[in-house]
Amino acid sequence: MKQLKNGILDSYTLGNIHYDEIYGDSKQPRDHYATMVERFNQLSLIDFERINNEVKTAFLNQGITFAVYAEDKKPDERIFPFDLIPRIIPNSEWMQLEKGVIQRNKAINLFLHDIYHQKRILKDKVVPADLIFTSKNYLKEMIDFTPEGGIYTHISGTDLIKHTNGEYYILEDNLRCPSGVSYVLSNRVALKKSLFELIDKLKTKAIYQYPEHLLEMLKSVKPKNTDNPTIVVVTPGMFNSAYFEHSFLAQKMGIQLVEGRDLFVEKDFVYMKTIYGPIKVDVIYRRVDDEFIDPLCFRKDSMLGVAGLMNAYRAGNVTLANAPGTGVADDKAVYHYVPDIIKYYLNEQPILNNVETFHCENESEGKYVLENIDKLVVKPVDESGGYGITIGNRLQKLKLRR
Repeated sequence: MKQLKNGILDSYTLGNIHYDEIYGDSKQPRDHYATMVERFNQLSLIDFERINNEVKTAFLNQGITFAVYAEDKKPDERIFPFDLIPRIIPNSEWMQLEKGVIQRNKAINLFLHDIYHQKRILKDKVVPADLIFTSKNYLKEMIDFTPEGGIYTHISGTDLIKHTNGEYYILEDNLRCPSGVSYVLSNRVALKKSLFELIDKLKTKAIYQYPEHLLEMLKSVKPKNTDNPTIVVVTPGMFNSAYFEHSFLAQKMGIQLVEGRDLFVEKDFVYMKTIYGPIKVDVIYRRVDDEFIDPLCFRKDSMLGVAGLMNAYRAGNVTLANAPGTGVADDKAVYHYVPDIIKYYLNEQPILNNVETFHCENESEGKYVLENIDKLVVKPVDESGGYGITIGNRLQKLKLRR
């Protein structure tokens, strides 16, 4: 271990276990972090703590929080984690990341269209058909239906990690109701306010246009014969863990934030209730899971959806973003096949690699997982949002033996 003795980084140590973003093998910061290290070394620990606490207080006052749910407990409202030390991605790395993420999502979109139509990839045995047809996220209601523009995944949350070798890997694809961009935007604003000179010197790329781009994308998939579409964000309500994001994006896009009870369907068209009377809705950015969006089609006990919404959708009178049924493509078992999916549809090598993954259904791989579970993370194939994940090195010995 090498001890660094520079200002507030006095207690910082370099190890060989993980990839160090700031420092290389020497005590010198990587080129793209040099300006940041110089700025932080001008701060005392007291200064650093003060700025950090100011940001946290601002987050709390603005309601930039999320709820953590646990069994038999009330939701725990927390400030979204904020790191005052920014992660800097050089332009050359970013361009490669951008290409890799676009390539991956383009292939996934083609995959979704295929499995709901010709099923060529299943007939060619590139992806096991059983894996798709047994998934609870494969919706029969989407078979032989093509969303407006052929787009299934309008918004994608692609999780990335950096390996010890310094290369980026895809950790997972989030395609159902991906969440988190509002916190990215809020973090950037907080950093600019707290460390304006540093952010200015770094010449960072702007991200404030995200809501504008999101709105333009939603407009681009409006139903046919619609000139000026009415777009809404549908939220499960204020008690949802990501409600801050729902309200944040609706406000930034200048569109209505509604709940399912604010909408109704008549003659296969969706309408929003207003004090001026019903207004036809053309595009819905939904933040409600598939099983709750339409009680006539999915869960009958859902109080979050709109009765008849799927009929209006299949009639082409409203667009849903993301399309229902996309969850089959972010299945943790399907994830294993995404590199093959890219090669199959695009005839290209994947730009970004998957993290090495083991299928417990395979006898030899299942045995390996059981023998090495303390070094692995185990995920249920059809969950999202971090539910059901087991981190092996946090298990007690008794649970490991079970």
